[in-house]
Formats: sequence, C-alpha cells, structure tokens
Amino acid sequence: MDVYFYEAFEEEVTALRRYLPAGVSAGFSDKTIQETGDWEPDAPLISIRTQSVVPPAWAVKLRGIVSRTTGYDHLVGQKIPCGYLPHYCSRAVAEQAILLVMALLRKLPAQIAQFPKFHRDGLTGQECAGKRLLVVGVGNIGAEVMKIAQALGMEARGVDLVQRHDSVSYMSIDDGLVWADIIVCAMNLTEANTGYFRYETLKRAKPGVVFVNIARGEQSPTNDLVRLLDEGHVAGLALDVYENESALAVALRSGKAAFQLAGHPNVILTPHNAFNTSEAVDRKAEQTVQQIVHFQKHGAFLWAPPGAGQPS
Repeated sequence: MDVYFYEAFEEEVTALRRYLPAGVSAGFSDKTIQETGDWEPDAPLISIRTQSVVPPAWAVKLRGIVSRTTGYDHLVGQKIPCGYLPHYCSRAVAEQAILLVMALLRKLPAQIAQFPKFHRDGLTGQECAGKRLLVVGVGNIGAEVMKIAQALGMEARGVDLVQRHDSVSYMSIDDGLVWADIIVCAMNLTEANTGYFRYETLKRAKPGVVFVNIARGEQSPTNDLVRLLDEGHVAGLALDVYENESALAVALRSGKAAFQLAGHPNVILTPHNAFNTSEAVDRKAEQTVQQIVHFQKHGAFLWAPPGAGQPS
C-alpha cells in the first residue's frame, strides 16, 4: 500500500478516490491512529487530520506525513517530511465564523429551544450592521472573515504581528479588546499564543462581548470561558475547536465523556467542522493528492509547514 488515510469521513473518501491516480494504492479509516490501535503504519506515507497522534516509534517506519489541514501545530516536532494544505478552506472556515457570529447575535440556540411553546420572550437579538468585529490572526482565513463581515455592514479590524494585508485596518490587542463587540480568534497555534484568550484577557473586553474561536482550542482555555459566561461578561460563545481535542473527540465518540459547555443557552459548539463544505472537501482531496504525487516523485511536499517535519 502506498498511502493510508486516517480520520477520513465518508464524503472525503469519495473525493479522495476521485483524484487518486490508478497507480496509487490507498487505504482508509474514519478513526484516528490511536482509535485504530495500529502498532505500526499500514503504509510508508500516512495522511491525518488534527486528532491523530503519530506514535514516536513510527518515525523510522514512515517516509512522510501529509496532514489534510490548514493548521500544522500538530506536526511540530516530527523528524520526517511533513506536508499540509494552507489554502483549501479559507472561505469555508470564514463563512462558518460569520455564521456562528450571526447565530449568537440572533440568539439562535434560545430560538430553537423555545419553538415547542412558540414563546418569544427574551429572544430579541441584534443585527450585524454597525457592529465592531475584531479578528485576531489575519491570515488567509482571518482576511476572509473580515471581508464577509464588512459586506454585512460590520466595522472590521485586525490584530496580527505581521500586517500583510494593505486592505486591513490593524490595531493593538489592548485597543481592540475595549473596542470590539465581537472577537473572532483565527490565529495559527504557537507556543507563544497558547492560552492567549485566558480569563484575564477577555475580562478586559467590553461586557457583553461575543467570542468565536475557529482556530485552536488551546488559545481559549475552557475553564476560563465557563467563568466568563457565568459572570455574564461574555454574552455569547461559539467554538469549533477545543483544548486537548484529540482526547476529547475520542471520549465523546465513545460516550465516555461530556463537555462542560454543552447545553449552555448562550453557547454554540460544532465538531471542528468549519472546513466542511463540498467545495472545500473537493479542494482538499485534490490538493492532498497533489501532495502525495509530488512526494512520490521528489521526496518532498509542495507545501511543507515551517518548523515542522524537519529531518534531524
């Protein structure tokens, strides 16, 4: 077998099969590496998403790892060639971020909960026009979030160490926290920004702020978010990513755990699904196969994450 795909859901497998050349043999599992219990890799090249943990012992048995993700923090520390997909899902994730913002502003969870009694008390929401939206991390995804927000009549500004977009109005995080009605986290996860949106940081935001994280759960500690919600400082919260997501996902799928924010009336939780549109899944499959074919020919990936997968 040439390549083995972990964490491959049904629609993704269909798309991958459509693009894989006839000469490339592949296997698929919808499980993470740890869920399969595999003691050794089924192929010299494996493809994962964010929830698989590659056993250190596999390093001498693998030629490479291609991650079907835009983020690459889970590849840092690997000593074999690694690849990722930096461009496939920017629009999809940005649209989900705005979807979550709008759902929180319009109190959608409460609207759904109150339908059985057709009860409207307490459901008065807010419109997007005129709201101040702060995007922290203005890369490919963050820039798309801002573009959509502005089209909806929001005033959007960005926070980033690297100010790469001429069209973006940037500000400091200190100024942004007191300015914003809505904050969207869209940063790549690094050691420096782990825990970035801790209690003390979000407490400096204006009371009633809406917070959305579509980046990495480690940037917004769960216990701190619970505390801010309980205090009423954060009025609405939406997460597509979670702390210790690999372990949490396995535990939730096995029915052995519950998530402490589930069921909160001002919270929307989605299963790391912001990337998942038919268009993005198709682009992901095509670009993953491009990575595989290029690696087979050249021993290197078209898109290699900085600081990850560097030979020792």
